[in-house]
Amino acid sequence: MLKIGLIREGKIPSDNRVALTPHQCKWMLGNKNISIIVQHSETRCYSDTEYKKVGIEVNEDISECDIFLGIKEVPADMLIPGKIYFFFSHTRKLQSYNQKLIQAIVRKKITLIDYECLEHEDGTRLIGFGFFAGVVGAHNGMMAYGNRTGTFHLDRVYKKKNFEQLIHTYFGLKLPLLKIAVTGSGRVAHGILEIMNLMEIHEAEPDEYKTARFTYPVYVHLKGENLYRNKVTGRYSRNEFHEHPERYECLFKNYISETDILLNGVYWEFNTPRLFAMEDIKDTHFRIKTISDISDDKNGSVPVNLGDNTMEEPVYGVDRLTGTRTLPYLENSIDIMAVGNLPNELPRDASRYFGEQLMKFILDGLISGDSKIIEDATIVKDGKLTKNFEYMKEYAGIIDN
Repeated sequence: MLKIGLIREGKIPSDNRVALTPHQCKWMLGNKNISIIVQHSETRCYSDTEYKKVGIEVNEDISECDIFLGIKEVPADMLIPGKIYFFFSHTRKLQSYNQKLIQAIVRKKITLIDYECLEHEDGTRLIGFGFFAGVVGAHNGMMAYGNRTGTFHLDRVYKKKNFEQLIHTYFGLKLPLLKIAVTGSGRVAHGILEIMNLMEIHEAEPDEYKTARFTYPVYVHLKGENLYRNKVTGRYSRNEFHEHPERYECLFKNYISETDILLNGVYWEFNTPRLFAMEDIKDTHFRIKTISDISDDKNGSVPVNLGDNTMEEPVYGVDRLTGTRTLPYLENSIDIMAVGNLPNELPRDASRYFGEQLMKFILDGLISGDSKIIEDATIVKDGKLTKNFEYMKEYAGIIDN
């Protein structure tokens, strides 16, 4: 019998999401040949009592488990040697802040499967919190613009019990004339578009967005051929773009002078063209006042992302002339919303959504031990980098003899 442990989140600030809800655990015990132990936690969005009420064991010591399911990075000193871990490691892009973590995983001969690397054959991610990141990020971006202009007010998401209660806050909301650019095509973008629709903001086609004058708030959804083109051919090919993004240039500069708010959901790699350059914010034609970088890559697709703020204080400013970080809502600044754990504002909804995907796409392969999807998402197996991730050798501190 496979023993699964839901670990307590150790990263600070603590994340309150979980990979499986109490009722999802109960269903699994009744339908699969597994056992589940939940590690005691005082911060998890579902309490220990809620798990116990549906018959799930809660214990401080879960070392007997074979596989551990977490959410955020596990601190190196909490890793148990020789075990199998699932969590978002944030190492595949060679992030410097997690180099010691990947080195500890190698040293302790751990197997690491990264949720971010669980993909369909075409490269589309199978599992994640992107939808609720998009929901919260879009709300926070709109909230920041309202705070700057004083034209409307939105309360904080985390003050609402759940997504359903959040929806009710949009009834009767009156927005000023504004233009919003939404970028991306994945789950994050779907979450953003959900908020646009709930706020009854009308969609405009790219061409009319750039030229027409509207008497109501509008958004444009930019993805694929609307956002990128090959530098030589002037065309867009999805496959080529994902394999060779360095061959492409970004077309977002054509929308800068017509946009008040940017809600960014673009997945970014180091050689992906940025939406604009840092020096562009000095230009008088740079109309954007608020940027919600929901994908949240420091100096990534949004170069004015200077790093994260906290869930409690999600917005900071960037001075247009110096590019330095300031307080938000200053006259000569652009407001930036950048937070690494946006779904934490709706943790129970986000956890339930995540667990559903986990059970649908991953659970059977986990139990059988025979899943190419899981195999391809395994960064480290028994302390050794797998073939797909051999480019990480130097980063992981592996020296060939």
